[in-house]
Amino acid sequence: MTDTAPPDQAAPPADAPKKAGGLLKSSMIYSGLTLVSRFMGFARDLAVSYRMGASLTPAADAYNAALAFPNLFRRFFAEGAFAAAFVPAYAKSLQTDGEETADILAADAMATLAAATILITVICQLAMPWLMMLISPGFASDPAKYKLAVLLTQITMPYLPCMAIVAHLSGVLNARDRFVLSAGAPILLNIFTLAFILPQTTAIDAAKFGSIGVIVAGVAQAALLTWGVNKSGAKVHWRLPRLTPEVKALIGKAIPGALAASATQVNIFISGNLASHVPGGRSWLATADRLYQLPLGLVGVAIGVALLPRLSRAVHSEDRADAQSAMDQAITLALALTLPAAAALVAMPGFLSDALYTRGQFTPFDASQTASALFFYGLGTPAFVLQQLYSRAFFARGDTKSPMRFALVSVAVNVVFGIALFHLIGVKGIAAATAIASWLNVAQMALGLSRKGHYNPSLQTWSRVARILAASVAMGLALAAASHWRPLIEAPLQALGLKGHVIGAKEIALLLTVLVGGALYPPLVFLFGGVTPAELKGVLRRGRG
Repeated sequence: MTDTAPPDQAAPPADAPKKAGGLLKSSMIYSGLTLVSRFMGFARDLAVSYRMGASLTPAADAYNAALAFPNLFRRFFAEGAFAAAFVPAYAKSLQTDGEETADILAADAMATLAAATILITVICQLAMPWLMMLISPGFASDPAKYKLAVLLTQITMPYLPCMAIVAHLSGVLNARDRFVLSAGAPILLNIFTLAFILPQTTAIDAAKFGSIGVIVAGVAQAALLTWGVNKSGAKVHWRLPRLTPEVKALIGKAIPGALAASATQVNIFISGNLASHVPGGRSWLATADRLYQLPLGLVGVAIGVALLPRLSRAVHSEDRADAQSAMDQAITLALALTLPAAAALVAMPGFLSDALYTRGQFTPFDASQTASALFFYGLGTPAFVLQQLYSRAFFARGDTKSPMRFALVSVAVNVVFGIALFHLIGVKGIAAATAIASWLNVAQMALGLSRKGHYNPSLQTWSRVARILAASVAMGLALAAASHWRPLIEAPLQALGLKGHVIGAKEIALLLTVLVGGALYPPLVFLFGGVTPAELKGVLRRGRG
C-alpha cells in the first residue's frame, strides 16, 4: 500500500480479522458491564422518581440539579479532556517509550488533574448560593427548592475529584486493553444511591441521603480503580503536581478537547437551565435523559472507549487501512444497535414513560411531559452516538481544536433553538433543540474528517447503514402499532388480576412489547441485508479467537 492510496481503496491489513475481533471483544466486555450498570441506574431512577416525584415536590428538581453540576465539570476536566489528550499520549508513550516512562506521565497527569478538581470543588462549594442562580435560575421563584438545591449541590461537588481520578485510571487500564473495572465501577454509584434512598420515607430526606450516597460511591469507585491499576502492573503512584513539559502539552490539548468531547453535556446543561423555570421540568428532562442514555452508554461510549486505543495505534503507525477499517466497523456496529433503540423511543415514548415511571410521587402528568421530551431525544439518539465515534477520529490524531470549533457552533445553535422552542412548545422544545444541535455537530465532524482526508465511510458502510435504517423503521412501525392498541394488550392482563403497584398489567404489557420488538429486529435486519447471518457468525468467531 502506498501513502497516497485512498483509504476506501486500501487493501485490508493481514491481521484485520484479529483486530476486528479485538475491537468487538473489547466493546462486548465494556458493553456487557455497562449494561449491568445501566440497568442498575434504571433501578436507581425508579427509586428517585418513586420517592421524589417530579412536579409535586421540590426534591426531585433539586436533586437532579445537584447531580448535573458536578457531572458537567466531570465531563470537562475528567472524561472529556482525558479522552481528548491523555489516552492517545499514554498509548503512544507505551508503544514508543516503554511502561516506565508512560506511567510517570500518567502519575504526573493524575496529580495535576486531582489538584485542579479539588480546587474547583472548594470554590464551587463556597460560591454555590450564587452559582445556583446560573445553574437553575428558575429555582429563585421557589425559595425552598433553591435552598435545597444549594445544599445538595454542595454535598455532591466532591464527587468531581473522585470521578476525575476514576476516569484517569480507567484510561490507564483501557490503554492496556483492560476494560472490566472501568466498565464495572459505575455499578457502585447505583448500589450506594439505592441503599441510601430506599429507606427514606419523605421526598426531602430521600434527596439528602441520595446526595450523600453519591459521595460514598465516588470514594469507593476511586479506591477500586486504584487497586485495579496496581494489579495490572502499572506504576501510577501519587505524587505532588508537577508541570512538566509533557503535562503542559496535555493541558494544551485538553482545554479545547474538554469542550469538544463534552458538547452533549454542555447542551444538557443549557437545557436544564431553561427547564428550571418550569416546576418538574428538570426532572422530566432527567428522566427522559436516562432512557436515551441507555443506548448511548451501551453503544456509543463502549465502542468509542474500545476504538480510541486501536485507532491511536493505527494512526501513530501510519496504518491507514486499519484506521479506515476500525471506523467503518465501529459506525456499522454502533448504528446496528442504536437505530432500533432510537426507533423504539420515537415509536412509543408515552408507553415507555407511563409504564416505567407512573407510581408513587411521579404522576401521569409527569409521565406525559417526560414522553414529549423523550420523543425528540429519540430522534437525536443516533447523533449522540455518532458524536462519540467521530470525535475519537480527531482525538486519535491529536486534533482537539477542530472538534472544539464544531462544539462551539453546536452549543450556539442549541442555545438559540432551545430558547426559541422553549417559548413556543415548552420543555419538549428543549429536547428538540438538543437533537438539532447534536446532528449539526455530527455533520460538521464528518465534513471536517472528509476534507482533511482522514475518513470517509466506505460505500459498503453507507449501504449497510441504509439497510439497518430500513429494518429499524419497520420495527418502529410495529412498536407504534402496539403502543396505539395498548389497551388491547393490557386488557387480558388486567383480567388476570395483575394490578400491582410495582409490577402490574402496564409493566408486563411493556415488557412483552419490547420482547416482541427485540425478536422482530434480527430477522428484519437479516432480511434487509444490513447484516447477514454468515457475517455475524464470522465476527463472533473472530471475537472468540
